[in-house]
Amino acid sequence: MKIIVTGGAGFIGSAVVRHIIKNTENQVLNIDKLTYAGNLESLEEVENNENYTFEKVDICDSDALTRIFNEFQPDLVMHLAAESHVDRSIDGPGDFIQTNIIGTYQLLEVSRKYWSGLNDNKKLKFRFHHISTDEVYGDLEGEDDLFTENTPYAPSSPYSASKASSDHLVRAWNRTYNLPTVITNCSNNYGPYHFPEKLIPLTILNALKGKPLPVYGNGMQIRDWLYVEDHARALYCVATTGVIGETYNIGGHNEKANISVVKMICELLEELRPEKPEGIEKYEDLITFVQDRPGHDVRYAIDASKIEQELGWKPTETFESGIRKTVQWFLQNPTWWQRVLDGSYAGERLGIKNKGL
Repeated sequence: MKIIVTGGAGFIGSAVVRHIIKNTENQVLNIDKLTYAGNLESLEEVENNENYTFEKVDICDSDALTRIFNEFQPDLVMHLAAESHVDRSIDGPGDFIQTNIIGTYQLLEVSRKYWSGLNDNKKLKFRFHHISTDEVYGDLEGEDDLFTENTPYAPSSPYSASKASSDHLVRAWNRTYNLPTVITNCSNNYGPYHFPEKLIPLTILNALKGKPLPVYGNGMQIRDWLYVEDHARALYCVATTGVIGETYNIGGHNEKANISVVKMICELLEELRPEKPEGIEKYEDLITFVQDRPGHDVRYAIDASKIEQELGWKPTETFESGIRKTVQWFLQNPTWWQRVLDGSYAGERLGIKNKGL
């Protein structure tokens, strides 16, 4: 099978590419624009595999997409390319509208035209898998409420609004044009190769440097945490066995308040890296409460029973096991995150060129 993965140099996308290349015989073409969060160093362990190819392409470039589809002849598209940081969307929403909405539209149109020209047998095999977020649902009020696949959309930020828009486009292309699509909405991911601006890697790296550990508001915002390698397995499962036209929520069954996550990381660092920066007695002393972000959702929690009951997927990592693996990975891979922090990573600056098709 030939698979196009958009955004395959990003955090979740690179996990998906690594999973497919290491566990299947499928061919993967990774399409990524290599913006600030796209890092080809996250794919070093598979970059020389004969089944892996990379193209530096913007998903808003329909001509480039058309060429790639015609040359590669994909059986499956896994669409992960997106701007994804809430704070960045508040400061500059334009990039989120362009990539998440216009980019998804361009990809859908190129996919539709390509799919329409296939023979009947290849048409039946083709799928378009759109990867989205639980943030499209807004936040939950009750302590026992869960997001289901039927929860009404109520996005709170420019980021989540742009992802909600892309979800609606995918459903419309399925209903109007019969394009064979599936959608997944996931909870907060964490794990190896996580870009340092997000809560968990930021906490780890700031603690190692003796810098403040910023926590929004009172830190009681609750998230359902999903280990990224569990998520990659789920995405491949849905892409290959999910029912056309359906949506599947993917969660880790790990609800934690942000302040609890930060304290757990501090406890792990006390055990795994007891040598602290000068003047620091306890990592937890670095916790600093900062002004809450505008429109901050209080609680997300996923009901992932549908994907478990219908497709047989469930997470293998608890939060306790996953966060330990994550902290250990960052401790063992300083070269990766130091290059991200100093800006010396990324495709062109590394002299990495497209392999071509």
